[in-house]
Amino acid sequence: NAAPQFHFVCRQNVVLSIDSDKTDEVELHSAVENSVKHLEAFDAQLIEYTSYADTGTIPGHYVLYWELRFNTKAIEVPSSVFEDCCLTAEESLNSVYRQGRASDKSIGPLEIRIVEEGTFDELMDYALSRGASINQYKAPRCIKFTPIVELLNSRVVHSYFSPQP
Repeated sequence: NAAPQFHFVCRQNVVLSIDSDKTDEVELHSAVENSVKHLEAFDAQLIEYTSYADTGTIPGHYVLYWELRFNTKAIEVPSSVFEDCCLTAEESLNSVYRQGRASDKSIGPLEIRIVEEGTFDELMDYALSRGASINQYKAPRCIKFTPIVELLNSRVVHSYFSPQP
């Protein structure tokens, strides 16, 4: 058979990367699950999340967008709890990421941006308006497309950074 043979040389499932770090979807999901545990005492539920490798800052840093629902409206979550969420997420990521943060300083502090309720519904509406199938739509775990980043940023209500320099 004279058909050409292809061998794909690429890293599969890479979600985020700033420097030499590579974070895949499974690792990201684990980091989010570990960090959101800090909110359980406040009767908060993570509705949806996505991430973004923000290289517009020096050094670049990971941004997690979280949509939360509070089952008890009267509870105010202290900033320190969200900072703990950031720190736990960072500690849950791989050793290359942590080295870039701690030793090399090539990666800035992880940021969590809390978005208004309904933001991920808007994100889905945007995807559907561009031809996505409602039956196959899933929220992206990593975003790079500028209009989506702008949509999410326009709905941010709070922003928190890891307390580690």
